Amino acid sequence: MSERNIGETKQWLWIGKVLTEALPYLRRFNRTNFVIKYGGHAMGDHKLGENFAADVVLLKQAGINPIVVHGGGPQIGQMLDRLKIKSEFVDGLRVTDQATVEIVEMVLSGSINKQVVQSINHAGGTAVGLSGKDGGLIQARKVRRTHRDPDSNIEKILDLGFVGEPTHVRPDILFRFVDADIIPVIAPIGVGENGETYNINADTVAGAVASAVRATRFFLLTDVAGVMDKSGNLIPELTPAKAKELMKDGTIKGGMIPKVETCIHAVEGGVEAAVILDGRVPHAMLLEIFTQKGVGTMVKRG
Repeated sequence: MSERNIGETKQWLWIGKVLTEALPYLRRFNRTNFVIKYGGHAMGDHKLGENFAADVVLLKQAGINPIVVHGGGPQIGQMLDRLKIKSEFVDGLRVTDQATVEIVEMVLSGSINKQVVQSINHAGGTAVGLSGKDGGLIQARKVRRTHRDPDSNIEKILDLGFVGEPTHVRPDILFRFVDADIIPVIAPIGVGENGETYNINADTVAGAVASAVRATRFFLLTDVAGVMDKSGNLIPELTPAKAKELMKDGTIKGGMIPKVETCIHAVEGGVEAAVILDGRVPHAMLLEIFTQKGVGTMVKRG
């Protein structure tokens, strides 16, 4: 047998091994709900976007019910710059006045949402775009943040404008799409009790949606491999209690803190497990779901 044939045989054997390894997971996750937060650099890379859409369609065809929540911070920033509208961030949240929230809604519920929907449809799925305003899907209230002045040490309440946080998610609306074999794609816009439009952090929306539908898995696609220890090694699994310890001692820090907190809240809210993944790695979600080793950091109850 030639070296080429030997190589092809090894490749096919490897593919067979992967498929065999995936079978128990296909059985276990059949007809369960997965919520996926899609954002970061993966959204800005055309090839990664195609891979993501194909992976979502594969999950649906494998009997899993994917629900997608997308971000869009960089695209919002680009549009605001183009329109010469100034914006600033406080504690990672964009201060959103009336002019800004109109642009945020236009970008998130309009161009980005429809791009994600079209990518999934083009990959062979059937996706429908929603925002939290559709059917009152995501009820929200104004976010309030306190800030301590470093000079005077006086704490004051910051007004972030139309920045919100979810108070209620209607799972019945999402289940109607799921039952019809349609993949919901959600823009992180919420509606207040008086009809106000709120810009909500996409991670927060995704976590709230995951809790509302009692998701078996909640995936946060990020631009890092997962949670790292102080030596820079990936931590494959955490309990909420352990995660809180690592935040307290400084192992988990910076931008990873709100992501881990979102995972903790989701798990404490009824989600079986939340996983932080590197969305820049092609098919990372499939590797996490269908292989024994996995590739990210999973947060689950002990």
